[in-house]
Amino acid sequence: RELDFSRPATNSVDAVSNRDFALDYLSAAATCATHLSQLGAELVLWSSEEFGFCEVADAFASGSSIMPQKKNPDAAELLRAKAPRVAGHLLALHGVLHGLPLTYNKDLQEDKEHLFDAADTLELCLRAADGMLSGARFDRERMAAAAADELLAATDVADLLVRRGVPFRESHGVVAGLVRGALERGVTPSELSEDDLRALAPALAPGDLAAVLREGATLEAKISQGGTALARVREQLAQARAELVGRPG
Repeated sequence: RELDFSRPATNSVDAVSNRDFALDYLSAAATCATHLSQLGAELVLWSSEEFGFCEVADAFASGSSIMPQKKNPDAAELLRAKAPRVAGHLLALHGVLHGLPLTYNKDLQEDKEHLFDAADTLELCLRAADGMLSGARFDRERMAAAAADELLAATDVADLLVRRGVPFRESHGVVAGLVRGALERGVTPSELSEDDLRALAPALAPGDLAAVLREGATLEAKISQGGTALARVREQLAQARAELVGRPG
């Protein structure tokens, strides 16, 4: 009671040798670090010249040692690199524990290094991710232009053919031919002539294709729960914000 434990240990052997609490924390920490790593990898891609979707604030980036124009998203790269370190601590502690006889063994002192370093590393990663996201600038116009790529709607065109009675295994091939035909002609699918469209996809009316390829139509068509339609995305954001209300930090 004086040590503020909720109750006595039910088994003295377990009290001395059990390290499940450390494994549980390390497992959760490794999962969290993996998600942060994926976030970092995404931001590395998004901030590249090829994507150009976002720019990381100077406080979380550095210049190249050789290329004056280059800006390196350091924090994002380090988020990507830290996850294996945390996951390694989980695996290492499993290795320490897996062959131990009961009860206490000196091997158990190794839990401190793995637990403490994982906690410090994860805390650093969370602070870095928070600061980096708070200061990042996103290029909405460039992202919208990328989302408007007509080739992203190829599956939607195949689904439209299915609704017209074409089996999906056939519609898949039809749309592949449609895309190939457009690429060979150096045009987008919406720029195909009516004659080309009749030859490549006779079951598809020009008006139907235009509706599917309209800018934003592909995203807005995904209206099921968790989908990409704007209303669904707003619902997910509201749910995420509600879950964060009242949480410490």
